[in-house]
Amino acid sequence: MDSQTQFDSQALLIQLQSLAEEVWTLAKTVEGNSLELLAVLRLLEQLHQDIRDSLFQQSLPDNRQQLYHLLREIESKGGWPYIPRNSLKSVMENWQRESPEVGLEEE
Repeated sequence: MDSQTQFDSQALLIQLQSLAEEVWTLAKTVEGNSLELLAVLRLLEQLHQDIRDSLFQQSLPDNRQQLYHLLREIESKGGWPYIPRNSLKSVMENWQRESPEVGLEEE
């Protein structure tokens, strides 16, 4: 890795860390408010999709050597970025598991 690429990566890392701290601080300010936390998560998911479907797709390598380098990077640094989405069913199952008395009141 040349020094310019390393410098650019370090600058990007600092920016990403700052951004992560801002998002975390925002989430902490609405802690306990599920609707506002949901809005934060939805925005993050939308940004992920937008970046992946436009900028990232356009930046994919067009030769084998660059593709090999990208795949090695993905493999060595933790795989493909993915934001899983909970289904309503799994949320309800977790909620009922944690609050078994809720179902008993309705009977």
